[in-house]
Amino acid sequence: MNYVKTLRDQVGQTPLILVGAVVLVINNGHILLEQRNESQARFGLPGGLMEWAESTEETARRELLEETGLVAEQLTLLGVYSGKNYVTTLANGDVFQSVTLAYVTTETSGTLRISEESFALTYFPLTELPDNIVGSHRVMIEDYLRLQHGAITP
Repeated sequence: MNYVKTLRDQVGQTPLILVGAVVLVINNGHILLEQRNESQARFGLPGGLMEWAESTEETARRELLEETGLVAEQLTLLGVYSGKNYVTTLANGDVFQSVTLAYVTTETSGTLRISEESFALTYFPLTELPDNIVGSHRVMIEDYLRLQHGAITP
């Protein structure tokens, strides 16, 4: 089932509020970023929108597997991100505001593979991130780094 498509069929281009999840995959001081098939080819965290009757953790696990081939052995909630900075306008004119739950995992299994949604999957040192990252995902990574240095609490 594609819940968002079903909604769009009903409401057209009326702005929607949608729930999603992303995963920060951390491995020895590196973070996995996905370069998506989009016009700007920005890097971002693996993740996506919730399907009907899914929990946010199930969304995170499903999207991670679909987009990277990895299975998260354990997920820890980093934070919930919402508000005016999380409004997206798609190329077709559809507008939505996301409420995104960011999870962290340091334990994965499976074989890393590129999905049809992306050009590349790359582990970057947390101290040397590329410039062209989705802005909201950069905020999540910065929050993770502050948490690791004791500057914020979960």
